Amino acid sequence: MQTNQVPIPNPPPAITTKDLSYIKDALSWELLAFKKFHFLAQNATDPKFKQALDKAGQMHQNHYQRLLTHLQVDNNSILASLPKTQQQ
Repeated sequence: MQTNQVPIPNPPPAITTKDLSYIKDALSWELLAFKKFHFLAQNATDPKFKQALDKAGQMHQNHYQRLLTHLQVDNNSILASLPKTQQQ
C-alpha cells in the first residue's frame, strides 16, 4: 500500500503533550549516549580510538542541543493564535 503524502518540511509551531514526551525521551537517550562516549574516550589509550569516541560523543551532544531548540517556543501564544476549531 503506497500513499502519496507530502512530508512536512518544518515541525508544527506548537508542541503537544505527546510531542513533549517524545522529545524528553530523545533528550535522555542523547544525553546518556554522550556521557557513555565521553567516559569511554577519557579511558581510552589508543589515540585513534579516543578520537573516534570523542567524535561520536560530540555527535550526540549536537543532537541534544538540536532537540533543545524545539523546546524554545512560546506554546501559549501559538495555541492562543490558532482558530478555536484546531485547539479541540
